[in-house]
Parts: sequence; C-alpha cells; structure tokens
Amino acid sequence: MSETKPPSSTSPASRLLNVVIALVNTTAPMTKQQIRRNVVGYADAPSVEAFERMFERDKDTLRELSIPIVTVDGGGHSDDIGYRIDGDAYALPPIDLTSAEFGVLSLAAQFWQDKTLRTDSVRGLTKLRATGSDGIADDVVAGLAPQVRPIGDNYGPLLEAISQRRAITFTYHAANTGEVRERIVEPWRIAARGGGWYLVGFDRERQAPRAFRLTRIEGRVRGTGPAATFTVPAHVDVDELLGAGGTAGVARLAILPERAAALRARGTALGVTAAGDRDLIEVLYTSLTSIRDEIVGYADAVVVQAPVELRESVLRRLRDAVALGGANDG
Repeated sequence: MSETKPPSSTSPASRLLNVVIALVNTTAPMTKQQIRRNVVGYADAPSVEAFERMFERDKDTLRELSIPIVTVDGGGHSDDIGYRIDGDAYALPPIDLTSAEFGVLSLAAQFWQDKTLRTDSVRGLTKLRATGSDGIADDVVAGLAPQVRPIGDNYGPLLEAISQRRAITFTYHAANTGEVRERIVEPWRIAARGGGWYLVGFDRERQAPRAFRLTRIEGRVRGTGPAATFTVPAHVDVDELLGAGGTAGVARLAILPERAAALRARGTALGVTAAGDRDLIEVLYTSLTSIRDEIVGYADAVVVQAPVELRESVLRRLRDAVALGGANDG
C-alpha cells in the first residue's frame, strides 16, 4: 500500500518569503534541485512536475512584485541553471524616519492586536527602532491611540478579496432585524469605528452600498467568482455608511509649544494666548466624541476654549480618569 503524501503545510505567502530569503543570502546561484531540497515549502510538492509549476508561478509572482530574480546559465545543461536575487537592485536605501513618520507607523501597529498580526508588527517596529530612531516623541501620536477589538480570522481573506477585486460570500447576523442569511458583497474597505471593525462594500442583493460589522459575520468569508469583476469607488464615505458622522463643529484649542502635532496639522493657527504661553488653533471635527477622546490623550498639553460642550466633555473624561487612577492606587 503506497503512502499518501500529506497536504502542503506551508502557505504560498510563507513559501515566497522563504525563497526570497534564500536567494538573497546565497553566496552562489541556487539550482532548482537545491531550492526544492533546501527552501521550506517546496518539498511539499508531490512530484517534480508539481514543483516545476509551483516554482514557475512563484518566480512570476516575485517579478510582478519587482523583486529582481536573476537567472544564471551554468553551462548549457538545464540542471545547472541557477537563480539568485540581485542584492544591489533589491536593497532598500538607509531608513531615516522623521518623528512624525515613525509616530504614524507606531500608531498603525497598535491596530494589530490579535495574535495573527501582533508579533509581526512588534518585530517590525523593534527593527526600525534599532536603526537609530531614538528619542521619538510619544506626543506625535498621543490622543490618537486606537481602541479597537481584535479583527479576527477573516481579516486575511477580506484583504485578499479587496486587493483582487473579487466578490465574497458570508453568513451575516443583522443587528436591527436579527435575520441570519448569506450575503454576496463586493468588498471596498475595512474600517475601524467606535471600537469595532467594519467591512464596507456593495451588497449585490440590495444593489446598494452597505456596512457590515465583522463580529456579526458567522463563520468564514469565502471568495466567489473571478477576480477584477468590479471597481472600487474613488471616494467611500465610511462615516456616512455607518451613520457615525456626528455633529460637526469647530474646536478652539490652546496648545503648549511643540505639542499635539497631529492636531496642529489639521488645524488653523490663530496666534497665541494672552499670556503668550500657548498657541491658539481651530480644528474642524465631525464627531464630538472622537475629538474629545483625541484631546484627552494629550492631558494638560491641550486646553479646550470652545465650544462649551466639548470643554465639559473633556473635563468629565479627565476627572473620570483621575478617579479611576485613585481607586486603583487604593
């Protein structure tokens, strides 16, 4: 009785990464036989022909990603043909991030808190810090720290479907009606709002844009039909689809010098306070709750002068934080 070879345990993405690492670090071009024998993922191929097809697809994919795979003729025999990656063409220039750029990366990394993404994001930031990005001001992204729940196992399939412009199907539990049914959606965006994750796309049955909370998707998201079957609109108003626009307004803020860079970037400078110790700016906002949470993150670096409802809301949140801290100390 012949032994059945187990199915591949290496994902295509991991296999691509493995072959890139191998071809970048090899001191001499690697032949196909060496690649199949030494690169994790290719040994999963059940036959030589299957390996050949797998490797050819991977080469095409890497070249589409602008990774320069070089073919080296070893003397005419097909078994002697080798492959390597041109290190000079593939190498990145020295990384020199500004405080603001590093802050944005740090902020983005805070979104990836589920187990599938947290390790990679932390490792990436650690490597960037090792390049000499010391002394990055935490204030660059203070007040913007996201407070969202884990995104779940469907993030990968959703991101792939959005990239491929491929429709998806999933079972959805509607909040307003309690109805559980299958949806067919053209996915446009994944967005975080109000502590949760949402898929925004075109519902084919309803023939209209809709938003779906990821925690209400039951089971796995599945791709359906061919890729490149729809076009994502140039502008997608996520807040409008979620009904999260809130009440628009203008906040008048007094900010300590060289603080709250994110607020300054969105605001209009008005001068300085009468005492000359703070800068005055005006910032447009669409949600009082959102801008309140952002301002609270800066603590005493930002003082709200107007409107009154925003100032009172910020003060209440700060008092609650102080009370909570006192309770924990006790």
